[in-house]
Amino acid sequence: MKSFFLVLLLVLSAIVGFAPSAATSKTNNSSSSIAKPNCSDRCGNVMIPFPFGLREECALNSNFSITCNTSYHPPKPFITNTTAEVKDITVKGQLSVMKPINKICYNQTGGEVSSFESWPTPPTFYLNQTANKFITVGCDALALLIDYELQNQIEACRAFCDGLQEVKNGSCETGIGCCETGTTNVARNAFVEVGSLQKYTNTTHVVIPCSYAFVVQKEEFIFSSTMLTREWGVEKLPVVLDWIISNQTCNTACQGNTTCVVAINDTASSEGYRCACKEGYEGNPYLSGCQDIDECEDGEKNNCSQNAICSNTKGSYECSCNKGYHGDGKGALGCISSSHQPVMLVLGIALGTITLLIFGFCLYLAYLRRKSIQMKDKFFMENGGLILEQKIAQGSASSCTTRIFTADELKRATNNYDQIRIIGQGGFGIVYRGHLFDGQIVAIKKAKMMDPTQVEQFINEVIVLSQINHRNIVKLFGCCLETEIPLLVYEFINNGTLSEHLHSKNKASKMSWPIRLRIATETAEVLSYLHTAASPPIIHRDIKSANILLDDYYTAKVSDFGASRLVPQDQTQLTTMVKGTFGYLDPEYLQTNHLTEKSDVYSFGVVLVELLTSRSPLSFYGPEKERHLSQYFLSLLKGNQLFKILDDNIVCEGNTKELQEVALLAKRCLNVKADDRPTMKDVAIELGGLRRAAKHQLTNNSETSLESQTLHTKQPMPIGYDATFSTTTTTEYDSLKHHIKLPVTAGR
Repeated sequence: MKSFFLVLLLVLSAIVGFAPSAATSKTNNSSSSIAKPNCSDRCGNVMIPFPFGLREECALNSNFSITCNTSYHPPKPFITNTTAEVKDITVKGQLSVMKPINKICYNQTGGEVSSFESWPTPPTFYLNQTANKFITVGCDALALLIDYELQNQIEACRAFCDGLQEVKNGSCETGIGCCETGTTNVARNAFVEVGSLQKYTNTTHVVIPCSYAFVVQKEEFIFSSTMLTREWGVEKLPVVLDWIISNQTCNTACQGNTTCVVAINDTASSEGYRCACKEGYEGNPYLSGCQDIDECEDGEKNNCSQNAICSNTKGSYECSCNKGYHGDGKGALGCISSSHQPVMLVLGIALGTITLLIFGFCLYLAYLRRKSIQMKDKFFMENGGLILEQKIAQGSASSCTTRIFTADELKRATNNYDQIRIIGQGGFGIVYRGHLFDGQIVAIKKAKMMDPTQVEQFINEVIVLSQINHRNIVKLFGCCLETEIPLLVYEFINNGTLSEHLHSKNKASKMSWPIRLRIATETAEVLSYLHTAASPPIIHRDIKSANILLDDYYTAKVSDFGASRLVPQDQTQLTTMVKGTFGYLDPEYLQTNHLTEKSDVYSFGVVLVELLTSRSPLSFYGPEKERHLSQYFLSLLKGNQLFKILDDNIVCEGNTKELQEVALLAKRCLNVKADDRPTMKDVAIELGGLRRAAKHQLTNNSETSLESQTLHTKQPMPIGYDATFSTTTTTEYDSLKHHIKLPVTAGR
């Protein structure tokens, strides 16, 4: 578009007969320092702008203190009291630091021979969500990117290979030798854990049995197969961090001609802000304020035409024609000579040229529109649109329950997929809140990838899920097939996920044990329905607290069927690539790649332990034996110490036996061997019986209390009780024992 108008202006300039020349300029040169007076603004080759400083009095506060190490040639700056070398700082809120790579190496018997764990990101800075990527390198490598504050998994990556012949240089998408994922789920700060699945005991052709994992600036890492042929030292790679002002008011930190910008993209948005220069100004907004830009001094910053005078103003500029010329002074034809001859001829030629160009531009727009329609049709065909339409026509799916949305319709519903509409992110995609034209609020899921070989299966899943009528399953309204990756449209559940409620002290305090038991029962009934009543049966494959949504009444709604598989008739198991979430994956499925309904049972067992303990699946603080909740839970249960781990807020007189029975049920679900686990139907029946018994007991207690009040005129005892802080859970698998024992997953 820009090139089109540039050509138009040049043609018109040639017609009128003007030759390019520089506009007359009234300059207003100004310069400003980026550091405080009497403070150095450089360490080696790195500029140090305020609010950062090389001495205490030169920085805004201790959080922005930089130490210049002169033992290097040239000197190198470091964040004070850390080993984080600074490569670049901008006053726009970013800095780049060099961070070492995490690694672990093994010998032929699987014993650990060397390892290195890099430091977490400095706690006063945030990991930039868009400028970095998470990388894992190795032939039996497994790594986690972990939220530093919430202590839960953000991203996971698994890299594998059995020799260099299958490894492709530059590619990390397949996971062969190198795995890559984004860092968009990082809340504020993060650190990396790396290990191995089988400690390189089954990778016979691997030269170097080492695993590496790190976060790196996107443009600063290109994978090469040679990286698998040598053991890395303490290499460092650049990572982009964000910084904000958090301990001063906006008016105090932001100086003249600036605006205060709240850090809306950060989880800590309420904690801080940044300063920015107003339009037409530049400089350091934290120091002495921003100075006016002299647009007239630089011809590229103004659009005054030739034969015009450029006059600088505060924050802008003005154009005025020289004597003997008239016009607004801007653009190619801003100033035209009053005596120019022949005016009518020139205007006629110009008008004709403009008409031709506009006609050509309209043809170009029509071509683009046609091409867009062709692309939508192409994606519609590739994503199985015809198959879906045929099944609707054949009655396999109802047109009322399986709606095919257009790409434009969903684009409008999400305001062009505005980031502020994001309500959830996971390993399989991003979920947006959307407003349809009829006013209905929906959740629109944009998947990360689509396997072309699984199109028919995808359409079958859409049809099956759209026909499921279960009050505890999020309703699928339909899909959009006009985009490269299909979009799914679900009903919107407005009270967040079970995981969110179990991680928030305020929300968890409202979740009493009866509420938790009801959520467990409803979830079990959903899985039982999927395994036994749906046709064909469905294995969810990613049951976790983050995929259990809650409405205003805390009714459970199972969601996210992106990893689900339909079970063909006369089959009890599927051989498939491992997918799921760390902490919830069935260890037998991990070893054999055989997916069964019992894999969902194991994952549900982990959720049961979450509801009982209010703990997270992976804890990276405290004793090592407590870091993996499921293993710790089972060990305490074996030693008759169950109440040592239960959430005190759900334990009360009268429900002790009930809690013990649920704990024993969770233990059966968590059996390593799938054959030893109960079916989801058995689990649902048992939980339903416990819930009915609890209701019966509650009713009897209420009647007894009322009778006592009548006979003794005493106040009845309160029945309800509250639960407090809770998080998520996980289980351990004995493949990784480096600092923490990572559960195995498929990563990407």
